[in-house]
Amino acid sequence: MNQHPQAKPAATARAISTPAEARKLAEELMDVMSGLLGVIERETELVRAGKVREAMALESQKGELSRRYMITVEHLKTSQKYLAQVSPELLTTLRRHHDTFRAMLQVNLTVLATAHAVSEGIVRGVNTEIQRRNIPNTYTASGQRATPGPRNMTPLAVSRSL
Repeated sequence: MNQHPQAKPAATARAISTPAEARKLAEELMDVMSGLLGVIERETELVRAGKVREAMALESQKGELSRRYMITVEHLKTSQKYLAQVSPELLTTLRRHHDTFRAMLQVNLTVLATAHAVSEGIVRGVNTEIQRRNIPNTYTASGQRATPGPRNMTPLAVSRSL
């Protein structure tokens, strides 16, 4: 949904080399995931309540947290070897927290997909009704209902902006 290109980090983060840096990186990742989960849970609640416009207002905050998440995960990947040697319990804790994070993301994606399917169904239903009303009821010489030609079909224009 984001139409703005994401800026890539200028330089790849260097791998951590001390236990203090490892703890700081883990805390940063936990903070970013918690913040992103908060925004995603709020978005899920709003979409479930049918408040799509309000949910869309969270896009910039969600985008910024997602960008920070990607940068932090990239930093974690470059430091994974060191973390596995120095602090395997920290790495295990991060993985557990990340599994919970992924499960919550899946719930959010399911809600968004459902909202999309419902809105698409509504638009298709409106289009069918408009077409039905615009098509003339005519019959052939044998008394069968005539199939309307393409010139009888009126296109439906939908504005995607809310």
